[in-house]
Amino acid sequence: MWRSTKKWVSHNMQILNYPLDTNHLNLYTDCPTTDCSINAVHPDSTRFLEFTRTFTWDLKVQSGKVFQLDFPSPGMRQLKPSESCPDKHTYTITAYQRAGPANIGLFCRNGTISRIQVLYRGRVTLEVPKGTDLNPSDFKASMGPAATGVVEMDVKLPRGPFSVDFFTPNYATGYYDEQKMKWNFALKPMHNFTVRFQNYAPPECKKKTVMCDYALGDKTSFTMAPTETQPANKQGDFSLTLANCDVKKVANVPGLSLNFNVEVFRSGTPYLCTVDLQNEEGLSLQIENKNPESYCEMSLNSVMQEKIVVPAGTKADLSFLDCPVQDLQLTATKVIDCPSVSARDVTGPSLTIPTLDPSLPVPLHQFTWLLRLRDQSTVDLMSPKGSYLHQSLPDKQCNERVSLLISETEGSNIGQFCSAAEGTIQKIQIKGNVSITLTPKTIKDLSQEKGPFLKFGISPEITENVIYSVSPLISGPMYFATPNWPDGMNPSSSASWIIYIPQEYKAELLFSNVSKPKCDSGHTEVSIRPLDSQDQTQSWREDQSFTGPVVQQQSFYLNMSNCEPKSDRFAVLSKISLQKETKKFLGIILAIVGVLLLVIITLIVVCVIRKRKNKPKTNRSSIYMPRGKPVLPGNAGFPKSRADNESHVYASIDDPTMYGHLVDKNQLAEVDNGAWSNGHQVDAYPPFTGPMDSIPAAPDSSAEYSLDRREGDAFQPFLNPPNTFNLPRPRSPLISLGSLGFEDRRMMDNALNTFKSVGGINPIRLSADESRLQPQMDSDSDSYPEPEYEVAI
Repeated sequence: MWRSTKKWVSHNMQILNYPLDTNHLNLYTDCPTTDCSINAVHPDSTRFLEFTRTFTWDLKVQSGKVFQLDFPSPGMRQLKPSESCPDKHTYTITAYQRAGPANIGLFCRNGTISRIQVLYRGRVTLEVPKGTDLNPSDFKASMGPAATGVVEMDVKLPRGPFSVDFFTPNYATGYYDEQKMKWNFALKPMHNFTVRFQNYAPPECKKKTVMCDYALGDKTSFTMAPTETQPANKQGDFSLTLANCDVKKVANVPGLSLNFNVEVFRSGTPYLCTVDLQNEEGLSLQIENKNPESYCEMSLNSVMQEKIVVPAGTKADLSFLDCPVQDLQLTATKVIDCPSVSARDVTGPSLTIPTLDPSLPVPLHQFTWLLRLRDQSTVDLMSPKGSYLHQSLPDKQCNERVSLLISETEGSNIGQFCSAAEGTIQKIQIKGNVSITLTPKTIKDLSQEKGPFLKFGISPEITENVIYSVSPLISGPMYFATPNWPDGMNPSSSASWIIYIPQEYKAELLFSNVSKPKCDSGHTEVSIRPLDSQDQTQSWREDQSFTGPVVQQQSFYLNMSNCEPKSDRFAVLSKISLQKETKKFLGIILAIVGVLLLVIITLIVVCVIRKRKNKPKTNRSSIYMPRGKPVLPGNAGFPKSRADNESHVYASIDDPTMYGHLVDKNQLAEVDNGAWSNGHQVDAYPPFTGPMDSIPAAPDSSAEYSLDRREGDAFQPFLNPPNTFNLPRPRSPLISLGSLGFEDRRMMDNALNTFKSVGGINPIRLSADESRLQPQMDSDSDSYPEPEYEVAI
């Protein structure tokens, strides 16, 4: 049983009365001053659930004033007499007048009425059926301004299209007092309204007539009869005041009863267009307003929609009213059913954007291809432009016009990619269905980009979830990450990279950012294995620390697999840098240089040997030539001229030895036989045994001369000239050498004479033209010129 209690609150009087043996709670509030304000008081919501509960607030203010009820957003909604509230919390507002109580109406939460003002005195009742938890509206009661009618409501209409119904007091039985009822309507910008009287029952008036006064804004007002057509398609806020007449208070005479409807809708002229997707297989469109604050209205086939979806293979009429282009987002999706694959690969068409209806007022913001496989196979994705794909990562973002988000339709994102000159990914192989979403980076409308954006093919099923075929750049490092970076890989999934290293280069692999999970079952593993060899595999688990840079001399295979994580995630960001193989390259250069040096040395040796073989070998002999210089044969020569040395000075000369054959007639035959050698007239000199001190040593002028010189510059005995040393034969005398008439013109003009007769000596002088011997070249000799011999003076 409830206990009777009383509660007093400052500035007003609140009396909570709990009568015995009842299920009602009464709150009495008296507001004698203008600053009176209270909040609704509610009992414990968990008590008396087995009863139907009624909560009553009796309100009273100064005479001529109104008590004001302010409801929290979203406000209250007026019900028809036969209607019930969805939440089973029904509010009833009653005004106490001299003629009797007037039922203002039944109300529910979640409506458009934000404030209700009731004349002088009234009651608010909340009824909750049994078994329903109490969840009331915390309205606020206060004393309002001077009264203008029995009731006044403030209504905030939402964005259109929208319509709401209102009812006059005592709608079921009729209202008889000569009072006014007022509704103030606030509309959203760019909205129009239309008022319709749906059910009007006129009273029997003794005086005056029922009239409707409208005020549009602050300047426009007009009056209409309830039977006239009410305002339609008007713009802005407005108020409606319904003034009752003096009704006859007779039994069975109806009073005033009115149910009217207010409809709000957008102003302006909509933009109309038609989209036909019947000729584009698998293509569907979706248009969405991304700005909830805008006043855009979109319709699909004359039906207002928050989001327009045009299914594939259909035709639709679209309407856009006050929809800024920057607030709309158009996305398109094309479903491609891939053919079955056997043991061989199947090449599909390139991914391009089909031509959309140019009448669409919305730029294409996103395009998605959904590749659906019919059997267990793999989708191969490649760049169609000759370049490779580049994965967009924090260290190296995609700066191209568009980017591609590749995802597993039943899993996570693979990553963000683009076709770029610095791309390194030749191919991406994904097991299962694949979703590829194209988004703009530096452009606003994707329909301007025709593509193709990717090539795809179908191949037999792979064991990993995804495989990348990668060719790192020589010019700089390459970054790559696990699928769904920076979030973790899917549980029990795996990814692999086949990394091709060019010849004469080595790769340095660095795991720059690693997130390790705590595994519930299994282990995460990172393994590296060369492609073309059976070298030992390097591997790490989540409970092991990753080593520093890993150097690979050849192409290799990198695999990362995830466990069933208990907490955290498995994500790895890696970097590969290529470096020149300097040692190998230097060895090749040195080998080439060594071979070239060997060849050059061999050629030099061969040339020297051949030169020495072809050089004429001569034995030097001394030849006496009148009026000329004595010169050694071959390339040897005196280091000094005759005027500078004393090689022609003799301490003594044995005249019989030198000139005996000229004065002895009996020796003519012997002289004739021995004085000529090899075509030259020579004399034999005995070894010189005179003093040597006054003879200066002549310096060596050539290697060959110094080799044949004896120690101390001693004179050598004349040697017989070799066969190869053949000077041209001098002019032969016309007479015999033994004849007294012979004249040897080569003899010195001051020392030698020819004995022509027993008579005196006939001196002969050499002519100026014959002062120098000019030896002739032998046809069998080498190209080396013979040395010149000067006549001894």
